[in-house]
Amino acid sequence: MSKWCYNYDSGDYEYIERDGYSVDRGEYVYNWDDSEYRREEEEREEEARRREEEDRW
Repeated sequence: MSKWCYNYDSGDYEYIERDGYSVDRGEYVYNWDDSEYRREEEEREEEARRREEEDRW
């Protein structure tokens, strides 16, 4: 599923997949803001740590 991300090369927001594929352009982009994907991954990792901690008790 793509996210609405900023493409620094074009100066526009575009729907971009996690692997850098721009749905709007129909090609891969390389200079884009992937912070939404990184934040999502960090939240998943934090949730997994919480679950592991709960399982220890």
